[in-house]
Amino acid sequence: MGTKLERISQLSKENPEMVFTSIGHLINKDLLKECHAKMDADKAVGIDGVTKEEYGRNLEKNLDNMVERLKKKSYKPKPARRVEIPKDNGKTRPLSIYCYEDKLIQEALRRILEAVFEPHFYNEMMGFRPN
Repeated sequence: MGTKLERISQLSKENPEMVFTSIGHLINKDLLKECHAKMDADKAVGIDGVTKEEYGRNLEKNLDNMVERLKKKSYKPKPARRVEIPKDNGKTRPLSIYCYEDKLIQEALRRILEAVFEPHFYNEMMGFRPN
């Protein structure tokens, strides 16, 4: 999947005015498998209670099912669990904890959008960028 994203990044860099009208088809089994491999197993479980290990036991079947639901546009994200995290100043900040499948799809989208937009950022721009 890396080569497709590298190609998109190259096209975006070479053609700054280019409009990417469809990126949904890039979320496929290979990309989701890469996202699963990179996922942190120590993260909190979502409201569905599924961990990386549990999801990985039937990874091929789970990913086939998810890709099919994405293609049919029948995939529905589950509600996030909201947790208040204490801050140093005594206040709290909200944190949403998503179910495992939602995390996989979010990571896949992040990778695709990063390939499209990263070439347009200046090195001086810092917020939430790679490295």
